[in-house]
Amino acid sequence: MPDRTEPAKTPAPGRVTVPTASRRPVEAVFFDFHGTLAQVEEATAWVTAAAAACGTTLDRARATALADRLLTAGRAGGPLPSRIPPALAELWADRDLYPHAHRGAYTGLAATVDTGIDGLADALYERGLVPEGWVPYPDAAPTLTALRAAGVRVGVVSNIGFDIRPLFTAWKLADLVDEYVLSYEVGRCKPDPGIFLRACAVLTVDPERALMVGDTPADAGAVAAGCPVLVLPTAEVGRPNGLGAVLDLAVPG
Repeated sequence: MPDRTEPAKTPAPGRVTVPTASRRPVEAVFFDFHGTLAQVEEATAWVTAAAAACGTTLDRARATALADRLLTAGRAGGPLPSRIPPALAELWADRDLYPHAHRGAYTGLAATVDTGIDGLADALYERGLVPEGWVPYPDAAPTLTALRAAGVRVGVVSNIGFDIRPLFTAWKLADLVDEYVLSYEVGRCKPDPGIFLRACAVLTVDPERALMVGDTPADAGAVAAGCPVLVLPTAEVGRPNGLGAVLDLAVPG
């Protein structure tokens, strides 16, 4: 999900920032969710599927036009909205802390677009709650499998307003993740160092022996908690995003 705030500086994509003079062996890897392990489905497919759930069949031209307008308004897992209506400002500020705020913010933004389809705003949101609404990066399963084989613990640290565990179960990745540290459950959002320290606590690892992997400046906030950070470039849906670089840092030999 889009992160709520960003620090002033971040490592360049594909580079590691190490807050100590020498990097210690990695005992745990923390992964961001959206943009790192998985990406939301292509926008036209998103709108087409949500409309179908409302009993409406869209041709590609209309679906594409609606998708463009809805992306501008704001999509969960998509780019930041062009503007936040004052009536939604409080929900938007709290979206990664409370499920009702997450749903209210994104359905409210979608409702600002006149789509002519009853119930579409809710259907669009619901699409983001199911496995079919997301596409794991092709690098994800091999990388997590290799970390498991090497005995490296894995956590998912995400700014998000709903439970993503069922998605990992559906993708058959749940057995490769040891813990989930989700902002709405712990009451802290990246880049707050507190969420990274919570991840270290639940995985019983010292920060300097953990590696945070993400794709945004908010993920790089782990440096303030004492964790090295790997920032990956953003990749399009279904394309590799360089997750394999994690193995060069976390798996000896």
